[in-house]
Amino acid sequence: MKEITGTTRLYGILADPIHHVKTPQRLNEYFAQLGHDGVCVPFHVTPDNLATVVAGLRQLRNLGGFIVTVPHKTAILQLADEASDATTLIGAANVVRREPDGRLVADMLDGEGFVRGVLTAGHELQGKTAYMAGAGGAANAIAFALVKAGVASLTIANRTSAKALDLKQRILTLYPDAQIQVGTPDPSGHQIVINATSLGLADGDALPLDVSRLTPDQLVCEIIMQPKDTALLQAAQARGCRIHYGAPMLACQIPLMAQALGVPGAGQ
Repeated sequence: MKEITGTTRLYGILADPIHHVKTPQRLNEYFAQLGHDGVCVPFHVTPDNLATVVAGLRQLRNLGGFIVTVPHKTAILQLADEASDATTLIGAANVVRREPDGRLVADMLDGEGFVRGVLTAGHELQGKTAYMAGAGGAANAIAFALVKAGVASLTIANRTSAKALDLKQRILTLYPDAQIQVGTPDPSGHQIVINATSLGLADGDALPLDVSRLTPDQLVCEIIMQPKDTALLQAAQARGCRIHYGAPMLACQIPLMAQALGVPGAGQ
């Protein structure tokens, strides 16, 4: 990394826990490729301090913005001054740009990053039946992106079914012809199975779905990057499924994140 000086633009990532994040490493590599005088560092922020921290970040004149991850993606939207229509409908954000006047502009890139990652790995989405565990911040973005990518149907399974139903209704607002169902922990009968929850991040986490119902013809996808081989992916492999790791979702977002943060030359 180049020397950090008084002209270096600052960026951060807000998370709790923070030990697992990979975004600073990837963004700093990308900044170096662009020749951008910037640095991204991790900020360990708990939910009860999020509003206070964001208010402080708003005042930093050399701050370009920050990335937001678990568990702040939904709460951050209420603390931003502006968001795209799609981001507002999704109800969560994962990147916030600080304007020169201190205004905070939020965007959500998880969905596009996930879809790009799956397609880049050589898997098809269009016309496929998809099952997604989760209805939180990242899951909301991924659901919208899957429908936009042309999946034949999407089943949303969440511990709280009301959240899955709410997500279904918001998707139908934008895509009225989409085939959306609220499901159970059983992922059988779907070609693509996605864990869009944070289950698997910590040792001893419950599995996000009933792995006994997985079959070898399914592609099982993660959004968790650390650990790389989550309990779900290990169980899926044991049952003969193809798997897709969580890392490509971030890798495909890095240029998009830098662009959203206003980094010159990003995304080109």
